[in-house]
Amino acid sequence: MTHLTTAAMLALLCVSPYVVVELFRFITPALYDNERRYSVVIATAVYMLFILGVAMSYFVLFPFAFRFLGTYQVDARVVNNINLSSYISTFATLTFLMGVVFQIPVISFFLAKMGVIRAEMMEQYRRHALIIILTVAAIITPPDLLTLILVTLPMWGLYEVSIALVRRVQQ
Repeated sequence: MTHLTTAAMLALLCVSPYVVVELFRFITPALYDNERRYSVVIATAVYMLFILGVAMSYFVLFPFAFRFLGTYQVDARVVNNINLSSYISTFATLTFLMGVVFQIPVISFFLAKMGVIRAEMMEQYRRHALIIILTVAAIITPPDLLTLILVTLPMWGLYEVSIALVRRVQQ
């Protein structure tokens, strides 16, 4: 079953550009011109940020996380049993969550367009945002400091990019 699940996830990732284009072609006739223009940019940004998050997880985060989980030992009598199913489950969960986490600028864009957040407010609550980012990073990563930092730094960078994006939306 693990092989089928893995194949299905990879197939979904590979066909996702086609699915996004087909969904866009289906929805486009119902949109106004300005909505159509925004939707192309937003759909591209969502997809690219998700792929960037997946790539960051695949190339940077997961090798460190798996190395930690493979060498972590509570006691000499407790043996780590890493099987294919647990490996794929950890990999898929971590990769998907990183893709979702990389949507911070898009979420900020929508909240700024609705008037819920302002750049000044985001700057004022930077410390609070750092605590939230650290908490989210601690939840989605294995319990070691290196992977926590590897998740926190991109999230913090995305938060700073979001501040600049919100400032641009407000103008």
